[in-house]
Amino acid sequence: MWLSPYSVLPVRTLRAVAVFALTASLAATVPAAQAKSPVPRETPVTTPVAAKPYMGWSSWSMQSSKYPGLNPDGDYSFLTEANVLKQTDALAAKLKNYGYDHVDIDAGWWMDKTWKPGFDRYGLQRPDPVRFPHGMKSVADHIHSKGLKAGIYLPVGLEKGAYGDGRTPVRNAPDCTTADVAYPDLRTTNGWDNAYKLNFDNQCAQKYIDSQARQFADWGYDFLKLDGVGPGSSKSGDNYDNVPDVAAWQKAISATGRPIHLELSWSLDIGHAADWKKYSDGWRIDTDVECYCNTLVTWENSVDDRWEDAPAWSRKAGPGGWNDLDSLDVGNGEMDGLTKAERQSYMTLWAINKSPLFTGDDLTKLDSYGVSLLTDKEVIAVDQNDSPVARPVTTVGDQQVWGTENADGSHTVALFNLADSPASVTAQWASLGFTGNASVRDLWNKADLGTYKNKITEALPAHGSRLFTVEPGGGTPTTTSYEAESAANTLSGNASVAGCDACSGGKKVGGLYTGGTLRFNDVTVRKDGIYTVRVAYVSGDPRSVTVSSDSGNGTSEKFPSTGDWSTAETVSVQLALKAGPNTITFDSGGGYAPDIDRIVVPQ
Repeated sequence: MWLSPYSVLPVRTLRAVAVFALTASLAATVPAAQAKSPVPRETPVTTPVAAKPYMGWSSWSMQSSKYPGLNPDGDYSFLTEANVLKQTDALAAKLKNYGYDHVDIDAGWWMDKTWKPGFDRYGLQRPDPVRFPHGMKSVADHIHSKGLKAGIYLPVGLEKGAYGDGRTPVRNAPDCTTADVAYPDLRTTNGWDNAYKLNFDNQCAQKYIDSQARQFADWGYDFLKLDGVGPGSSKSGDNYDNVPDVAAWQKAISATGRPIHLELSWSLDIGHAADWKKYSDGWRIDTDVECYCNTLVTWENSVDDRWEDAPAWSRKAGPGGWNDLDSLDVGNGEMDGLTKAERQSYMTLWAINKSPLFTGDDLTKLDSYGVSLLTDKEVIAVDQNDSPVARPVTTVGDQQVWGTENADGSHTVALFNLADSPASVTAQWASLGFTGNASVRDLWNKADLGTYKNKITEALPAHGSRLFTVEPGGGTPTTTSYEAESAANTLSGNASVAGCDACSGGKKVGGLYTGGTLRFNDVTVRKDGIYTVRVAYVSGDPRSVTVSSDSGNGTSEKFPSTGDWSTAETVSVQLALKAGPNTITFDSGGGYAPDIDRIVVPQ
């Protein structure tokens, strides 16, 4: 694992720290001239910002890869005006008709090939004249001429190279210099500590951000990725609380009058989800998907992390702000670094989570399978429709079922085998809230599979998936609910009843740790069988608990995070129950288990 010379943390966690360790002093003092676009500008159709998850292309995956030929002039050298325009033209020709309409220029546009940054006389990032000889407005104009939207990038804070010993004036703010913008002690901020923290007790900090936003609006950009934002981005503490920065950016963007989408990155703290929703249009929920290796990504580093991390954020997304799972690199085959099964699972998860669908692939070299994934209209519709973000409806082991109910009463259901070997995965209709017959459509294979009673089982390859639309034809099962706090239950160890506004009956059982147990007594069914028992629970992080009935041995089940300790969710477990009364036990063993609200048992 490669380590940055600036940190002991892995590079995939630090987003190529060396790129942003900016130690250069103030560079050129005159802004680069912006050339007039050589092609007529076509204004994209105006839609509300972030009404749907955005779709498009981003430069970072190819910039960051060691794949032969991508960065021939040194690390991150892929990012040039010529390459951006080439990808723009390919996006317009191949993917625009399917909804991909963003071209996002990532880190480095203001740095030369030694990663020395350039700033103008106002401390604003100046496009590198070698990388972008015609300037950033010319590039945005070309992107717009294709009917696309232009995106650009900045790290949060006042970059060290822009400080200029504190004497750099702020554009359109004659009483302000960079000494007024930053704290006097020059405390650092963001995920790489490459910038000084802005002091919003001084109005000059807002004016500096106003000047950055105005520059982007004047250039014609429609999208800004603000990176290294905390809390999150592997940092914590007051220095790394960038909520005021994000609020200031929202205010500055609004003042420009241009509808610029504000996307936050990376691996943001879910404890501040309300702030991200209030002040931005999207937020990264995880570390970088890129592997910083000889492909764009690998399964283990870190595509597979999303299955564990995404559930906590599922209720945070909606029109106006979306959970960002990062780049979708499924189009280039060998360069992606994934099997075909992994590529399909990758896009399936992104779609059911309603993540922005932006690829980092070389759009000039998409293989036929990659095109089939990226242009599948039925799968794209899952990402873009109005249904809620999907969640796991089963516990999250190697075989998982995720689902969500659509507005028309159908369900979108995804099956995943995350194991390293083939396995079968079953979706029980009862886990979705209905029983009986249901018609099933296979979205990836464009096939109506017919009617399935009570469940569907599929044999999946290693890291494989299936994606279905399921239309119930049966009814709602007759069930009995059993409250965890009932006096009829048996609690042992640290287990205890606690209040819970989100829970049925306003209470739950917590304290399930180091031997704490909750036993539901007198759980009654009419006949022997395997039952789909739905468990309502609360858990601020993924936690395991051993679940057993008196008809068999217990099984350790991992429950996905509900996002915090005041939100309840439901997953299903399969239990053998005998006719008549049974017990169902939740045993924490030596670890920490989720809090339990209730169980719902079919009759």
